Amino acid sequence: MGVHTGEPLLTGEGYVGVDVHKAARICSAGHGGQVLVSERTQLAVDAADLRPLGLHRLKDLTAPEPLYQLGVAEFPPLKSLNQSNLPVQPTPFVGREKELGELLVLVQQEELRLLTLTGAGGSGKTRLAVQAAAEVVEQHEHGVWWVGLQAVRDTELVLPAIASAIGAKDELAEHIGGRRMLLVLDNLEQLVEAAPGLGSLLSSCPRLRLLVTSREPLRLAGEQEYPVPPFVEQEAVGFFFSRARAVRPGFEDDGSVRAICARLDHLPLALELAAARVKALSPAQILERLEQSLPLLTGGARDAPERQRTLRGTIGWSYELLAPEEQRLFSSLSVFAGGCSLEAAEQALGADLDGLQSLVDKSLLRFDEERYSMLATILEFAREQLEDSGEAVRLRRAHADFFLALAESAAMSAEHDYGRRYDLLPPEKENLRAAIDWLAAAGEIERALQLAIALENFWVILDPFEGMRRFETLLGEGGVPDIVRARGLRCFAGCSFLAGKFEQAQRANQESLAIFRAADDEAGIAELLHRIGINTLMLGDRERAREQLEESLALFRKLGSARGEAEAIGALGYVAHDARDFEYALELFGKSEEMSAEVGFTWWELSMVAYGADCEFELGRIEESERRDRRALELGQQIDDRQSLIYTLAHMARNAAFRGDAGRAGRLWGALEAEAERAPVGQWEAEREKYAGGVSAVEGPEFERACEEGRRLSFEAAILEAREGVD
Repeated sequence: MGVHTGEPLLTGEGYVGVDVHKAARICSAGHGGQVLVSERTQLAVDAADLRPLGLHRLKDLTAPEPLYQLGVAEFPPLKSLNQSNLPVQPTPFVGREKELGELLVLVQQEELRLLTLTGAGGSGKTRLAVQAAAEVVEQHEHGVWWVGLQAVRDTELVLPAIASAIGAKDELAEHIGGRRMLLVLDNLEQLVEAAPGLGSLLSSCPRLRLLVTSREPLRLAGEQEYPVPPFVEQEAVGFFFSRARAVRPGFEDDGSVRAICARLDHLPLALELAAARVKALSPAQILERLEQSLPLLTGGARDAPERQRTLRGTIGWSYELLAPEEQRLFSSLSVFAGGCSLEAAEQALGADLDGLQSLVDKSLLRFDEERYSMLATILEFAREQLEDSGEAVRLRRAHADFFLALAESAAMSAEHDYGRRYDLLPPEKENLRAAIDWLAAAGEIERALQLAIALENFWVILDPFEGMRRFETLLGEGGVPDIVRARGLRCFAGCSFLAGKFEQAQRANQESLAIFRAADDEAGIAELLHRIGINTLMLGDRERAREQLEESLALFRKLGSARGEAEAIGALGYVAHDARDFEYALELFGKSEEMSAEVGFTWWELSMVAYGADCEFELGRIEESERRDRRALELGQQIDDRQSLIYTLAHMARNAAFRGDAGRAGRLWGALEAEAERAPVGQWEAEREKYAGGVSAVEGPEFERACEEGRRLSFEAAILEAREGVD
């Protein structure tokens, strides 16, 4: 049973509304005999026998919220979303019970492997697909993954976009193989020529399934098309009321709502846009304006579905109601990919807060977590207006200029000794990608490469595989100054090294070093000697690596580079570690850690802490090793370094095994294995067996049971458990 307190809407067909659906979602998270209660109900009744169960993300895909249980009976963990990157939805799932039920029947048919949701833009295809996917997460052992394609225009980038979403580092089909996985490919209509490649992927991966949203079917063998209809009248009325009351809590119908819904063909996006007007217009006034304006604003092709032309008219109607300066702002905001911050809108476009607020109020712009964004259909309309304005090139260049400056201000390249801003770039990753892509397409390869170089340490943390691919492409274009090429090669080598491609990294490093030597650039030479030394160590030549690193250290000290000196000292610690001189290695790691912290080089400080933990383990000081590992987890979470977090969990699983704690070792090992299977982890594949050997001493039934429990943990929950200590 799920209990929630709210205000449902009473219609001729019964009770409807957001609060009714919330109660149903709370109920679906529980088990037979269990009574779950929302926070709003808990606050209303203040019962002593309500036990808090913590935060939970319900299958309506809204943000996590507190739940409580009535009574003290023990039940299994609540059913929650895992093995999924399905996006959090800004509003609860309303209506669509019939369509959702039909989709779930289809999605659960083993023989059906390609299901395409078609329909007009704004008909709710994406929301329905994401909700259906959320309902079947538990049936896909290798995950349900959302791939947003609204920003992709080149069919050649569809498979790489999928690879990036699931973390495939090499051949996509090889990575998926026999895994049971569901991919939700959203907004594929502009990329239907990619269909043959998707067909080949399905043929190569027998347990892969695709759930696609598009305005037209892919026309592949075995495809099941599901046309998404508009709301039925009751759903449309309930939807309009819920959205209207969200912006005007006291909203009441004057008898016009059903007519508004009918005039808008019961389309979700059209209803949302119209409902946003209740702050300034009565339902009768909205209906009057719709009757006067929509026939004049049907701008689609004559052979397009009527609903598609009506939706376009609805968006066009909202656009036409804007003042000229608001129209210019609306179209200019479409240069952003993945939304934008207030600072970006102000500095890149000259936007003002009042204008942005006005667009938010009119539901043409969304604001969430300090970012502005547009729905995909509205964004498409805005981009059309931008192209027609003659301002597209100027604004896209302004966009690229802003994000180049932002990237450089984050101080994430090797040229910067101080001031790294690990928090600045992650929210803007789509804009950074878009800026690089536009500069490259415009033939400005040098500036594109400069932007990619400014993101050097960002690629390392975010995705070294993507960084490697991007540098390889840009360097292949040629025509850039030698020093810029040398810097780009250095970045390409760094990403290659972290991806486990040591020989490729060494070749690029050597070419980069030759250019820096020819230019007599001592800072560049010092950096490259440091990297070549580490790579030489990985390739097995310890003594040569020591010579190169000592030369690098001398140059860094000559130049007065504290950051470089910290790196070189730490790298010499790697040499001592490789020689199993753990006490000396620990001394070097400690000194490098301290210097890195002083200059704010958190990524390197993290590495030193982690290697120090390994030394403590080898010296038999398990409690000290554990203490360092907890510190490594803390630093890894600060900069969201997934690779280091996985390695640290492996260290801690090994520590637990050494103590004979099979349960803790198994839970941590299961959690890290599940995360490593989700996406590649640099050099992990080559080193996994070393760590697996560390936990082998406690392998057995208890360990295996704990592993399965760990696999069901979210990665974040596993890290929290590891930081908190032994259960």
